[in-house]
Amino acid sequence: MNCEQLDWGALDRLREGFLNGAAAQGPYWQSPADLANYDLTYAERIGWKWDAVLRELTQRHWQPRARTTVLDWGCGSGVAGRRALAAFGADNFDTLHVWDHSPLAREFAIGRARETFPALAVSEFADTGQPIGLLLVSHVLNELAADQRAGLLALVARAEAVIWVEPGTHADSRALAAVRDEVRATHAIVAPCTHREDCPLFLAANEHHWCHFFAPPPAGIQNDPDWVRFSHRAGLDLRSQAYSCLVLDRAHAPSDLSALNLQLSAHLAASPTRLLGRIEVFKPYARFLGCDATGLHALELSKRTAPALIKRLDKNPPVPLYALVHDGHHVSSMEPLVADEPPQVDEPHPHA
Repeated sequence: MNCEQLDWGALDRLREGFLNGAAAQGPYWQSPADLANYDLTYAERIGWKWDAVLRELTQRHWQPRARTTVLDWGCGSGVAGRRALAAFGADNFDTLHVWDHSPLAREFAIGRARETFPALAVSEFADTGQPIGLLLVSHVLNELAADQRAGLLALVARAEAVIWVEPGTHADSRALAAVRDEVRATHAIVAPCTHREDCPLFLAANEHHWCHFFAPPPAGIQNDPDWVRFSHRAGLDLRSQAYSCLVLDRAHAPSDLSALNLQLSAHLAASPTRLLGRIEVFKPYARFLGCDATGLHALELSKRTAPALIKRLDKNPPVPLYALVHDGHHVSSMEPLVADEPPQVDEPHPHA
C-alpha cells in the first residue's frame, strides 16, 4: 500500500456509508477505483480477520470437502474468497463463484481472483438451485433487508460448509448468533460454539455480552509507515481487529461434535469451553467469559492454578478453546484444546 496514492475522498465516503447505515440502501461502489482503494485498506483489515478464523480451522485440522466449488457471497472486492483459497489451497477446488449486488464488485473480485489463482476457474454465480460446496459470507448482515437475509439463509441450507465472518460489534455479533440458532438443525457447528444448545447470549442476564474475538495484524504492520499513516488518518487501531464468526459443516450429523476436532482431557468433569472477548489478566488471577453447554459464565483462574497459562493469556493466547472444570465462578482446571503456535504480534493487545 502506498498511502500517498490513496483516494481519501472515496475511502471517507465508503467508511461513512458503512458507519451510518447508508450501505444498506444499495450498491455503494461508484467506480473500479473505489474497489481498488478499498481492497488495499479496509478489505485488507477484513482479510486479517479471515486469516484468524482460517488459522484456527487449519490448526484444528478442519477443511471443506475436496474438489468442491466456492461461493463468495456479497463478495465486495473478493478478499474472503482469496483468503480462503490461499488457506486451503486453490488446487483443492473446482471453481470460485462470486456474487454481489454490485456488478462493479463482481467484475473486480473476478479480476483479482484470476490474477491470484490463474489456474482456477472463476465466474459470476448463477443460482441454478444446485447444492453449494463452500459458502463464504463476510460483513453483510447489517446491510440486508429481511427478504435478502432469508435468501442468504436459503443458500446456507444448501451449502456443504459455511464460513461466515462479521464485525465484532455488539449488534453484529448477536445478529450472527441469531443466525446460528436458526441453522443448527442442518449443520454441525464447528466454530465458535462447543455445544448445540440455545445461544445463552439471548438470556436477559446476558444482554450486555456478545460473542466476539480479536485478530492480530501481520507482523511488522505497526512499523510500516504507510499503515501507520493510514491508521492515523482513518482513526483506526491496527493492533487488533474485532470479529465474530460462524463455521458450519454438513459432513457431520448435527449432533456429532466430532466436527470440533477437539480432544478433552481425561478429567470427566471437564467441558469444552470457548472464551469470549478480552481476557483480563491481573497479578493474582485472570478473568474471562466462558461459554459451554451449561451457559455463559464469568470465570476467574487463579495464578496458582495455572501460572504458565496465565502468563501466555496476557501476551499471545492460544485458540480460545479449553477443557475447563469450574463451579460457575472459579476455575479449578484449564487445558488448551488446540495445540498451536500463537501468531506473532508487534505488541500486546490493548485491553478494552
